[in-house]
Amino acid sequence: MTIRERVEQMEAQRFSPYASLSQNSKGRERPEVECDIRPCYQRDRDRILHSKSFRRMKQKTQVFVCPYGDHYRTRLTHTLEVAQTARTIARALCLNEDLTEAIALGHDLGHTPFGHSGERALDKALNGTGLEFDHASQSIRVVEKLEKDGEGLNLTWEVRDGILNHGTACTPATLEGKIVRICDKIAYVNHDIDDAVRAGILKLEELPKGYTEVLGETSRQRLNGLIHDIVIQSEGKDDIIQSESMHSALMGMRQYLYEHVYTSRFVKAEDTKVERMLGDLYEYYGKHWEEMSEEYIEMLRQGEKKERVVCDYIAGMTDSFAVRKFEEIYVPKFWG
Repeated sequence: MTIRERVEQMEAQRFSPYASLSQNSKGRERPEVECDIRPCYQRDRDRILHSKSFRRMKQKTQVFVCPYGDHYRTRLTHTLEVAQTARTIARALCLNEDLTEAIALGHDLGHTPFGHSGERALDKALNGTGLEFDHASQSIRVVEKLEKDGEGLNLTWEVRDGILNHGTACTPATLEGKIVRICDKIAYVNHDIDDAVRAGILKLEELPKGYTEVLGETSRQRLNGLIHDIVIQSEGKDDIIQSESMHSALMGMRQYLYEHVYTSRFVKAEDTKVERMLGDLYEYYGKHWEEMSEEYIEMLRQGEKKERVVCDYIAGMTDSFAVRKFEEIYVPKFWG
């Protein structure tokens, strides 16, 4: 018996009857020889962690574009906070931690530079082409097509399902995916309050009392309360559940942040610039596709739609790389 087989046997003995066992995975699009040490979801987690798109998230905006200060969240730190919270819940409910972490680490791989402003810019650029852009679908494109020079990461069906369906209106097929879906909201509501206070947009005493009385006054209290509520409500059930009071308070606080942070003058001040910059980059590379990186040019040779490949190229950029390319193309250079 291999180490992997022993681990799979331990999963079957220890996990909840509602957990996603590694040995029961629906598998990969391309069959592979199993690792003799790691179960399939652990391999997926490792592949995501070592991918180029994962590393690039450290220089991609979460909410605040080009912030002054070292402590604002990036897309990478957001992802790590989601993964940490999700693993805590998965462990408490005896679900599959490896699957949970793999979904969490991969859920935002397709995000653009400059956060949702960049996402809106690329979706707008595709208007009239019959194509659309959203970061969840792009995350799947990253792991299935764009990573490893067109080979993709060949992840299991369960991980890809969780990545694709982490949005509010979606329903993942596994409990592990449902955990990540909730933890994504828990993470950004909690850390966006912290960042907004740091930026001077909000004061803690301004947060609606009806929500803070349920969720907690501090970051620690909110996380502790939300995690405990999910574990208590979901234990022994074939679903991931929040109490009505916690769910209403979390969604209410989320809406409050939309109204007072995400659409505030401070945050929106750079949005027009971002949308213009990425729109101009899309137009430029549509005409000068030969200046993209070789792997994207190869995709065009293989028959991929130019509009989609140009979006792939821009979506993969970090904030600083996008600015640098824009400056190289459009900003006059001093000489002499």
